[in-house]
Order: sequence, then structure tokens, then C-alpha cells
Amino acid sequence: MRSKIIFVLTCALTLAGTSGLVEAKGCLKGAAVGGVAGHVAGHHAVLGAAGGCVVGRHMANKKAAEQKNQAATTQPAPSK
Repeated sequence: MRSKIIFVLTCALTLAGTSGLVEAKGCLKGAAVGGVAGHVAGHHAVLGAAGGCVVGRHMANKKAAEQKNQAATTQPAPSK
């Protein structure tokens, strides 16, 4: 168990050091939900959190694109 914790911490520190500035819109919420769901579905919390992060990020990008398209269509055309 101890070696597993050390491995996870080492991976986390490695990723934290190489990630730089990363937007986490949707990832944190998705990871929380996915982690809980993974834990309930057979003690796969880490796998659930990773999947939840991916899905949450995808949904956040999709929502941002929809808002951008909506804003572009509601602006009046420039007058000459």
C-alpha cells in the first residue's frame, strides 16, 4: 500500500511540474463526479476521475463554443 501511495505522489508531482498553465474548466467538476462514481462502481476512483476530467473538459469546450456561436449570431451587422 505504501509503495502505491509513493507511486501516485511521484506521478502527481511529475505531472504538476510539466503541466505549466493549463485550463481546468470542467475537469475538476468532472473528476470529482467521476471519482465518486468510479469508487461506487467497484473501487475504481482514479480511473473514474480521469474519465470524468476528460468528459468534463469536453463538455466545457462544447458549452464555450455554443456561447461563442450564439454571441456571434446575436450581434448586429456593422453599418456603413
